[in-house]
Amino acid sequence: MTTGTTLLRIEDLHVAYGRIEALRGVSLALAAGERLALIGANGAGKTTLLKAVAGLLPAQQGEIHLDGQRIDQQPAHTRLPAGMALVPEGRGIFPTLSVHENLLMGAYCRDDAESIATDLDAQFTRFPRLAERREQLAGTLSGGEQQMLAIGRALMGRPRLLLLDEPSMGLSPIMVEKIFATLREVCAAGVTLLLVEQNARLAMALCERTVVLEHGQLTLEGASAQLLRDPRVQAAYLGNG
Repeated sequence: MTTGTTLLRIEDLHVAYGRIEALRGVSLALAAGERLALIGANGAGKTTLLKAVAGLLPAQQGEIHLDGQRIDQQPAHTRLPAGMALVPEGRGIFPTLSVHENLLMGAYCRDDAESIATDLDAQFTRFPRLAERREQLAGTLSGGEQQMLAIGRALMGRPRLLLLDEPSMGLSPIMVEKIFATLREVCAAGVTLLLVEQNARLAMALCERTVVLEHGQLTLEGASAQLLRDPRVQAAYLGNG
């Protein structure tokens, strides 16, 4: 459910890798409490967009605003205190740290020890498997457990905006179902979601709105229910072509 207040606004964003322009004038807005799916073929620029929003890639042109404040010229480490967290493709956990230590890393910008302990308990309640493996090295977890850990670590920062890149990649159908059930719960609690997901049908079932990225440009945008019936989307991304 959206509140109508714009939380993330991207205007005319251009990002390049050397001479190769990966994003070409992308503009979109995301309301507080909204769930937005970003779909497209491999190489369309989806991960590039998330990395640019998170501050991991510089913008050649354009602006990024979070809650009305321009952030594209700010370093990446300022994004979490500002209310944004990224769960990257490949999860990006710290393999030689324990599950417990990984979760605490997500709260690095906080100094409220009592609330951190409360949130830590909340993640262990949300992900019982992580509670069972609290002292286990993160690198020894299964892929699904690592994905749970990456999401839990991001939530330890108490983000208002969660950027999530390919959460279902390499996971079993049962684990994917569990991960997406957790995301529905997180979003129901008020977290805004920008989701990149290879399984377009799954992403569009979770998110009210979908945008399609092709060759670095947004080509389609609309309600997910509407785009699910679009022949172009069906042919390219839903296996109906």
